[in-house]
Amino acid sequence: MKVRVGRSEDLGAVVALERSSPTAAHWPESFYAALFEDGAAERISLVGEEEGELRGFLVARIIGDECELENAVVAESSQRRGLGSKLIRSLIDEVRDRKVARIFLEVRESSLAARALYLKCGFAIGGRRASYYTDPREDAVLYTLTL
Repeated sequence: MKVRVGRSEDLGAVVALERSSPTAAHWPESFYAALFEDGAAERISLVGEEEGELRGFLVARIIGDECELENAVVAESSQRRGLGSKLIRSLIDEVRDRKVARIFLEVRESSLAARALYLKCGFAIGGRRASYYTDPREDAVLYTLTL
């Protein structure tokens, strides 16, 4: 499995993968397209490939010396095989180079696999947001990684 920076030709595969994941943040295709435009906002898009096929991605936003992990998806068939860890570790390397001091995120309380991944990658629980998610209504668990 290989992780690299996302490119405009990844757009269709990223959107399809996001749509196939019921727990992912669902954004309009135009949002993903904007990630690849010149002069785009300070966002990082990383994709994970296996045998030339896109199997996962993440999107993060840099805000000053902080980074928010906004969305991360790994294809069901590639879960529990190390791709999520590779994506997170690649993000950590990327933001360290940009002098980021902290990465933060929120995740559904019921997303046990994602929560275990974040803990494995060194994140710590930093709080909760009651009823943050809808469809179904659910708390968000906040995670932080200090670099």
